[in-house]
Amino acid sequence: MKISTKGRYAIRVMIDLAEHNNGQFITLMDIAQRQEISEKYLEAIVSILSKNNLLVSLRGKGGGYKLAKTPDQYTIKTILMLTEGPLAPVSCLANKPNGCLRATECKTLKMWEGLEQVINDYLENITVADLLDARNDSDYYVI
Repeated sequence: MKISTKGRYAIRVMIDLAEHNNGQFITLMDIAQRQEISEKYLEAIVSILSKNNLLVSLRGKGGGYKLAKTPDQYTIKTILMLTEGPLAPVSCLANKPNGCLRATECKTLKMWEGLEQVINDYLENITVADLLDARNDSDYYVI
């Protein structure tokens, strides 16, 4: 599994909005400048996050984006699943139930399922708030 720029940037957007939360909407241009990410690319990312109720958006003058909930209510797993799709380490686990014709005889299936569980559990237990706090704790995430 490799996380694309879309997933990584989505996490950065969420952290940026949490970090600069003053109750006001934050423009995409401000986020793009701070994060050094193309505004056009961010439009696609915030569209996904807004449509899935992670962000509140407002068009027009004074508009922009802000978090719909507090930073501790957003897990990294949720953000990545919205932007990346399934976090399965192998393609046969991407769809539930597993439709692989070899699933009943596959000697590696349990291993891949275990890895998928570790990935999901790990990312489910990290929130945007944790990443904000982790700035001062360099060894916070140890496996």
